[in-house]
Amino acid sequence: MSDQFSVTVRSFLEPINQYLDDPEVTEIMVNSPDEIWIEKSGKLQRTDSSFESEDALKSAINNISQFVKRRIDEENPTMDARLPDGSRVHAILPPCARKGLCLDIRKFSAETLTMEKLVSFGSITPDAVEFIKACVYGKMNIIVSGGTGSGKTSLLNAISSMVPNEERIITIEDSAELQLQQDHVLPLESKPPDKKGKGEVPIRELLKSSLRLRPDRIIVGEIRGGEALDLLQAMNTGHGGSMGTIHANSPVDSLSRLETLSLFSGVELPLRVIRAQVTSAIHLVVQTSRYHDGSRKISHISEVLPLDDRGEYKTQDIFVFKQTNIKPTGRIEGSLKPSGTFPGFLDEIEQAGYDLKKAIFGGKKQRGK
Repeated sequence: MSDQFSVTVRSFLEPINQYLDDPEVTEIMVNSPDEIWIEKSGKLQRTDSSFESEDALKSAINNISQFVKRRIDEENPTMDARLPDGSRVHAILPPCARKGLCLDIRKFSAETLTMEKLVSFGSITPDAVEFIKACVYGKMNIIVSGGTGSGKTSLLNAISSMVPNEERIITIEDSAELQLQQDHVLPLESKPPDKKGKGEVPIRELLKSSLRLRPDRIIVGEIRGGEALDLLQAMNTGHGGSMGTIHANSPVDSLSRLETLSLFSGVELPLRVIRAQVTSAIHLVVQTSRYHDGSRKISHISEVLPLDDRGEYKTQDIFVFKQTNIKPTGRIEGSLKPSGTFPGFLDEIEQAGYDLKKAIFGGKKQRGK
């Protein structure tokens, strides 16, 4: 964290400073002054730490809000912000927080998670990495889907790092977390309203602006509102190879979620039109999950198929996680396995000039689309 933050704020965070400094702690959850939890190595643990009083916790939250220039008070009882090191902070005041003031800090890892590291962790296999790399090269549109804390942003960062260096990449986020190393990256970050409720610049406005900035790729850190429709339309009108993350528990659920968020756009379109836009825009869903042992793994890499005869979403697994064992320690063992199905967009990848070995898909020769 910055020296200024350490001097001005961390003295108020004394009960949790040890967790801020512990690299194995990924999240700190203060449910009330005397109830503090942490996530360490993927597991939730209650700590013995506590703030001296409600006033001590309130002082900590107020100092954070002043430092990040965000408002939190009775009229605006929630605060979402980013610390100098990239960590995300969320606070809620009573009466919305029934136990009293609450504070959550999701720590930002300065260490970039690469595909090589994901392979070493057992989160993905080399063949699956090769397939995703081919999809990125072939400018397939990709959605990274998963629940809270499943590693969506880290995975999106790893996938985005495969974009060729010569391309112009525009990233759009609420809180800047992506750490792309390519030469031509233009990061955009939304702006919350000021204390008077003015000056807000939401993700959707930035997405519309990005279309005027000659992007080769548009990468949205998290799709959570009406910008879903704008992104789908961009994908369908020449902005191939775009990516984003979304909160959903399965590949099919991610498509339904995109549909729901598109309805928030204020643009009145028949449901069948929105669904057709979803299936024509998205080629691939990479589903990441957090398992009972605390590990994060890619559970599905699925192709999006055309709507079925009833107008419902349909996907085809290209790779799927197969569990083989549970260790006495509770550790889950298994790996991504090919389904044996070739993706329907394989020809497009080959036409882009990527030599993808078909053996990675297994023995069958059927195609999805």
